[in-house]
Amino acid sequence: MRRSVPPLILCALLGACAAQGPAATHVALPAAPPAGEPAGTTGLHEADLRSQFGQPAFVRHDGAAQIWRFDGAGCKAYFFLYSRDGNTAVWHVETAPRGQSIAADEGCLNALRGSAASRPVS
Repeated sequence: MRRSVPPLILCALLGACAAQGPAATHVALPAAPPAGEPAGTTGLHEADLRSQFGQPAFVRHDGAAQIWRFDGAGCKAYFFLYSRDGNTAVWHVETAPRGQSIAADEGCLNALRGSAASRPVS
């Protein structure tokens, strides 16, 4: 005599197999950027930032915070602006690629300043 497996037990067995799935893989996060800000960047207001770096390639608004991205031939700079007491100013700067001792590379920032100076003001 042949016995059949009750459907409830069969479903439980299949569910247990499906729940295990493939082995989990863990991906390590990249190291945090070094702390510190480039001289003369924190505290810049929007008009000062445009004056030094030109028009941003990208701007993202997220509540009271903004991210401005400036693109150069060999790097990108990200300025993080926050509003406090009605004033929006730079609080943090990063570049890609990163700097050696801080998150922003001075060479990248200087190149972006130079390219902004060579563009005509419209």
